[in-house]
Amino acid sequence: MNAPSKKEELLPQTVAFQLNGKTIHALEGETIFKAAQRHGVSIPHLCYKDGMRADGNCRACVVEVQGERTLAPSCCRSVTPGMEVLTNSPRAIKNQKMVVEMLLSDMPDKGYKWNDAKQVANTNLTQPTGQHGELSEWADRLSVHVRPELKALRREQPSADASHPAMLVNLDACIQCTRCVRACREEQVNDVIGYAHRGSQSAIVFDLQDSMGASTCVACGECVQACPTGALMPKTQVGSQVVDKKVDSVCPFCGVGCLLTYNVKDNKIISVDGRDGPANHNRLCVKGRFGFDYIHNPQRLTVPLIRKTRRS
Repeated sequence: MNAPSKKEELLPQTVAFQLNGKTIHALEGETIFKAAQRHGVSIPHLCYKDGMRADGNCRACVVEVQGERTLAPSCCRSVTPGMEVLTNSPRAIKNQKMVVEMLLSDMPDKGYKWNDAKQVANTNLTQPTGQHGELSEWADRLSVHVRPELKALRREQPSADASHPAMLVNLDACIQCTRCVRACREEQVNDVIGYAHRGSQSAIVFDLQDSMGASTCVACGECVQACPTGALMPKTQVGSQVVDKKVDSVCPFCGVGCLLTYNVKDNKIISVDGRDGPANHNRLCVKGRFGFDYIHNPQRLTVPLIRKTRRS
């Protein structure tokens, strides 16, 4: 038997499996979610975010695997040869909808992160739609509407925390997906945000349950970029996320060369997002994310000054 050539050894190994009745190939060690995503199959997800370790705690991405009693979270379940997966079976869709509905039932009536507005019937008023970011987007795609019986069981809403100068904390919109925890602990390695208590008392906390402003937070803002629902938001962009334009640029503060995107509305920068680049991979520091207010300061010099000799 001939030994594989060096070129063949470099080629990625693939695993054949069935996805919704079609045979497709996944990369060795690839999850069901990533394989489905590469082949254009969309699976609901809330706790998963590209670039972060899969956590599998929201259960919105569950799929049915032939021969298994329970549904599997597709974001952290690896593909095996011959596996038969259904993302669109009645059982899988029913459970996906149930998860989204239960999460949505705990959301406040007025959200903090919406994308557009719709005309209210028979009036000239508009009201925001999809007020809870990615959660509302998936609810719309799955045609999920919260039943009154679930709304009646809504949790007691925690109060807002506005102690931080740059970020607003509204844990009444938190779905405890832990994306902020992973962003703080594993991406930025600051380890300020944690997950405390158990059961219905479980909550996202800062340090030893301090207010965000009193915690050891370094204000990198990675958590606000990771949050899917608006529970953590930059104070300059709470509410409508509609902007006039997005301008890709490079952070002007130091020589590292972090890539970023300015969100511009009414010709003013209202927030900054990290962009994937070799120096930062979407991450930013406090200056890059929140240090843009000087641009619109009336005391900013916009023309060069010339020193002239004073005549006596």
